Amino acid sequence: MHKFTLDRKDIFLFVIDIQDRLARVMEFKDQVIENNVTLLKTAKEMDFPVIATEQYPQGLGRTSPELLALMDEGNIFSKNCFTAYTDELVEKLKTLGRKKVLLTGMETHICVFQTARDLINDGYEVFVVKDAVCSRSKENYLNGLDLIQSMGAVITNTETVLYDLMKVSGTAEFKKLSQLIK
Repeated sequence: MHKFTLDRKDIFLFVIDIQDRLARVMEFKDQVIENNVTLLKTAKEMDFPVIATEQYPQGLGRTSPELLALMDEGNIFSKNCFTAYTDELVEKLKTLGRKKVLLTGMETHICVFQTARDLINDGYEVFVVKDAVCSRSKENYLNGLDLIQSMGAVITNTETVLYDLMKVSGTAEFKKLSQLIK
């Protein structure tokens, strides 16, 4: 069951290409941005690392402002290839010393899929947060999730992640973080 268990000491959040110009064409962009805000606030409260990418920011713009406000600029990486698992990111992720990845972003069947494939191939355990990823079409979104799950990733959701990381209720942390999903 280790494969299905999250612990804040083992994970990092990897946010892929949630940028304004790209988000405009996503039907479920509001849900995806809201759930990524929840995950970013959770990362801050629980003190686990966040890494983000921007696909060709000169053309697609920066990370959505709601997310950018919660991120460290030093952990946002520009890229032109579709996978976010670039040589630069490979080196950065090694410094984290963590092998479980919460994966979010756009688009599920392209950049999220290719990144998940490359992470899994390199020994990472990938958790794709299905209500924090999207594609332009439902068909492509579902196909992307199917492909990623077929490769061995765990498909989860924001609320499951949050409660698995908290483990117990009745704490100050629980009171604070449970407000994020009401």
